Amino acid sequence: MDKITIQKELTDMLGKDALLSEELDLMYYSYDSSFFTKLQPASPYAVVFPKSTEDVQKIMQFAYQNDVNVIPRGAGTAETGGSIALEGGIVMDLSKWDEILEVDAKNMQTIIRPGVVHAKLNEELAKFNLFFPPDPGSSQMCTVGGMVANNASGLRAVKYGTTEQYVLGLEVVMPNGDIIITGGMKSRAIKNVSGLNLTKLMVGSEGILGVITRIRLRCFPKPRARGIAMAVYDKLDDAPATVLDVYQAGILPSGIEILDNSAIKAVNEFKPHINLPDAEAILLFEVDGNPAGVEFDGNLIKELAGKRARSVEWSTDQQRMTALWEGRAVTATAAARVRKDGTRVFAGEDISIPISRVTEVLRRIKELGAKYNIPIVNYGHIGDGNVHSAPVINPEIPEEVERALKLIDEIHLLAIELEGTTTGEHGVGAVRRRYASLEHGTALDYMRKTKEAFDPKGIMNPGKLI
Repeated sequence: MDKITIQKELTDMLGKDALLSEELDLMYYSYDSSFFTKLQPASPYAVVFPKSTEDVQKIMQFAYQNDVNVIPRGAGTAETGGSIALEGGIVMDLSKWDEILEVDAKNMQTIIRPGVVHAKLNEELAKFNLFFPPDPGSSQMCTVGGMVANNASGLRAVKYGTTEQYVLGLEVVMPNGDIIITGGMKSRAIKNVSGLNLTKLMVGSEGILGVITRIRLRCFPKPRARGIAMAVYDKLDDAPATVLDVYQAGILPSGIEILDNSAIKAVNEFKPHINLPDAEAILLFEVDGNPAGVEFDGNLIKELAGKRARSVEWSTDQQRMTALWEGRAVTATAAARVRKDGTRVFAGEDISIPISRVTEVLRRIKELGAKYNIPIVNYGHIGDGNVHSAPVINPEIPEEVERALKLIDEIHLLAIELEGTTTGEHGVGAVRRRYASLEHGTALDYMRKTKEAFDPKGIMNPGKLI
């Protein structure tokens, strides 16, 4: 079926207000935040904005009958090319479908549509003294549907884990238009081990198995207190060693962040008033919970970190905590300003490796940057071994782009070499699927069989994940 016919059929089905078909509009949907889509943008045939599960069902039935690809999309903040129409088709923009259907405070859960923005959800939950713990760092922009599709995590995964641990059930429209509810048709239970766990299968499936239209999430009580510790290190090796010291002392912070000297320099050049200490590394520990417990853990972290660090500061004062955290908060933006003629590229910068090998991977990445003559800013969630490496290049220089792609490839291969993974939280998308066989071996064959069972025509987000 040609593009014009597809557009006409969708307009008749949904109305012209629920469809984009002009070339300029479609061009905007040929990108996400990834470097990949800057190099290889791909426009869809049409963009649709469903307003109900029934709308999604009608779209899927039409697509299935006519062998048209469908690509679910949230806010487009992803960095892997996961929500663009690589092989043509219909982009289904779910970002406007942002209803919070219910907050079931008594049962500590909420039911929402996929377009709800993370920060908006937590604002609503706060009225009930609850919160949704995963913090992806793009809270003001990213949709919870996108978080579920990519099993997002972020700053507080050390203590609270990833999105999958909070998804109790889903409503999903399958490629042929069938509607299923995972986690129990009528269930409001927090625990459920009945049947195959289709909920977990859908979380992190990146839109290749079906379209998520409703999400039932577990919520936690909001912590009553919070504190931040900042430790400054003259030796890079001492930072990961301190993290292990803290764990072995029986303390589980809500977050542990690292900035190496490349990130410290970038932050100070971007925001001189922050004035981070000149050091090999800085660790930031966040602790939350009850006031007495927070104070106890914070002071013990200060004591433990002080055995290796040049200096340690601990605070529960809101204004001071904001100041201590500011350097980490601006690191991603600061990385883009390292070169006046360049910019940061998002091209697979969220590898995850064992905590014991963080020092090794940071040093190896620096060596790779020198090898390809590309500045790299390193930071990340050291508490679970998740390292962010931000290459900074001039994307208008083809030779520099070529060197950057080789650098990025080596970083991914390094992650696998050091017993890690090519992505700790941002997903596979189109960027990392080339490494799937190296990571998963024979298991990849069973992933493909699962995909074929759910989507025999291969219309759901082709060219992604596997």
